[in-house]
Amino acid sequence: MEFIGSRYKGSTKNGRMDGEGEYTFPTDTKYVGEMKDGMFHGKGVLFFPNGSKYEATWENGIAKQGSFTFADGLQYQDQNWDYCNAYDRRFYSERYYGFRPQGEPQLTNVHPPPSIPEGCYDCADGFYDPNTRVITSYTGRFLRNADDSEHEWIVRTCRKAWD
Repeated sequence: MEFIGSRYKGSTKNGRMDGEGEYTFPTDTKYVGEMKDGMFHGKGVLFFPNGSKYEATWENGIAKQGSFTFADGLQYQDQNWDYCNAYDRRFYSERYYGFRPQGEPQLTNVHPPPSIPEGCYDCADGFYDPNTRVITSYTGRFLRNADDSEHEWIVRTCRKAWD
């Protein structure tokens, strides 16, 4: 079953997604879980191209309760979030594995940091090409187009290939 660039594998009822299934969006984000009457309904997981995931209980296409886990394993907490706040700016990998030896700076959450393609920026979830305004994953898959606000932030803030 295909819908405007999306794909669905799973059970159907009356021509609609129903029961267990796998729905893949055009961006390669994938939902795996329960469906009802053409909508996410029950337990299911959204897997994002960058490796992060959102596990939730869904009702009629709306997530009612869930948890988000970043690609590096850090689980988001909506209460008492103490990661990357004004008092502690360490990367998650520094908190988990400890600091690198003196003289070996850690510029990103991944060490050593990925090599940035010529003319591009490292925007934390992939590389940004300001000429095309496209952000791709570190493995080269399309993630998104940057709007004006994100473009300005990346150009002002992120690591450049020429630094």
